[in-house]
Amino acid sequence: MRSLVTGAAGFIGSHVVRALLAAGDEVRALVRDSEPPPSLRLLPVDVVRGDVRDPVAVAAAVRGCDRVFHVAARYALWAPRSDEMRDINVGGTRTVLAASQAAGVSVVVHTSSVAALAVPHRGEVADEATPVDARRIVGAYKRSKYEAEAVTEEFVRAGLRVVIVNPSFPVGPGDAKPTPTGQVLVDFLCGRMPAYVDTGMNVVSVRDVAQGHVLAAEKGRTGERYILGGVNLTMREFLEILARVSGRTAPRLRLPIAPLMVAAAWNEGASRLRGSTPRLTLDTVRMARHLMFYNPAKAVRELGLPQTPIEDVLREAVEWYRDHGYAPGRATSPV
Repeated sequence: MRSLVTGAAGFIGSHVVRALLAAGDEVRALVRDSEPPPSLRLLPVDVVRGDVRDPVAVAAAVRGCDRVFHVAARYALWAPRSDEMRDINVGGTRTVLAASQAAGVSVVVHTSSVAALAVPHRGEVADEATPVDARRIVGAYKRSKYEAEAVTEEFVRAGLRVVIVNPSFPVGPGDAKPTPTGQVLVDFLCGRMPAYVDTGMNVVSVRDVAQGHVLAAEKGRTGERYILGGVNLTMREFLEILARVSGRTAPRLRLPIAPLMVAAAWNEGASRLRGSTPRLTLDTVRMARHLMFYNPAKAVRELGLPQTPIEDVLREAVEWYRDHGYAPGRATSPV
């Protein structure tokens, strides 16, 4: 079995590559950089270069592959050019699916996000069937992932077998960028988090997410969504677990939303003038008003999605960040 992974150099993509290799697949990795990325350099993969927006490059990458895992996306909570994010996340999806259909691949696993699903109301937990209110979609990234799912529906109607997976907030080794969730861990470990916001999220092992991709190709139903999630935690609960596995102290001061909106507006304005990326954005503060809780039961039941204990997940992430110089000290075992 030969599988193509787009976005193979990224956090989730590189773990999908490893999961496929462990399953015995030949893997072709589509990356944008001219040099093999560190996450793939020692792996037995066929690295090809190209942009998911380039139909010629994508068609060449898909050629000869049995399965396609479309993981590539522009993931950022700050988008000074939202048109570029939409071109990659929506236009790139269309390009990959069109090439897959032309090549006659057996299945495409499309990596979406819980960002494309309903935003839960306080006290609720959303799943794949919870109705989406488009008016509540916050930010260019979430909007682009929602629109990309609509593109997959077009191709399903045209006869292409597409299975959609919606990862929640993955954590684990190899988050080199790091992702927004990973940055929370780094800031905590470096003592840059004196307070927290009353928000919440569904946290999952990136290895479980990668395995979920492989399982979706094997067992997923065409056109169906599967939340690749783990455990729902408030930010305070998340930081308390992180404190136990890292040996640091969790912050006790809770910040109200209103002054953060003011700070985010100032931060965005200053960043636009400097041409830099803001540490705090209006979109992140708006999303922090919600508890982003999701139910992965469908993926557990139908796919057999693993559920690694969250303390093990965070401990491994802490060790990786410390071993790779993102944060000082060494991880400690919980008391």
